[in-house]
Amino acid sequence: MSAESGAERPEAQRSQRSFAGNVAFGAGMLLVLATATLGAFAAVALLGRAADTAPLSGLVPDDGHNALVVGGIAVGGLTGLMLPVILFGMVRGNEDTPRVGPGAAARKVLAVLVFDVWLLVVALLVTQLGWLLPAQATTVVAVFAVGFSWMPLAMLPWERFGLGDVFAKRRGSATSRQAE
Repeated sequence: MSAESGAERPEAQRSQRSFAGNVAFGAGMLLVLATATLGAFAAVALLGRAADTAPLSGLVPDDGHNALVVGGIAVGGLTGLMLPVILFGMVRGNEDTPRVGPGAAARKVLAVLVFDVWLLVVALLVTQLGWLLPAQATTVVAVFAVGFSWMPLAMLPWERFGLGDVFAKRRGSATSRQAE
């Protein structure tokens, strides 16, 4: 243990945002939250209409309808959350986190859309439990199934599909990544 006092230790410099930076950050957060919320509502409305009319009417039982709503919330919320974040990444960058290029952004959007399809398939599979279970039990199963459906996708070797940079965490500075 060191016996130095707090006054003798050098203070780490913290970067401070300007007022305009704080306002821009707050506006960006509000935009992302609004698009996630509106995306969830839009997906639920579209899937509900598709389940009530011709495209999915014979496939979704009445007691499985809530499972489709849970899937719609997940799909719309995820898409509404990720698209603005990807777009912000294309226009904002610094030394530590460079801007996202158009190719990388397109791969990220494609990965989000593939995951959306995965969530819809899981939701449609859970709706089939509506033939056997009551609506409340089907809804509970749907929450867990859709909520944890990302786990098998997390185990895939994304680098083999050329999508390693889509899901990789950024570690270190840009100069250390260039050296690798």
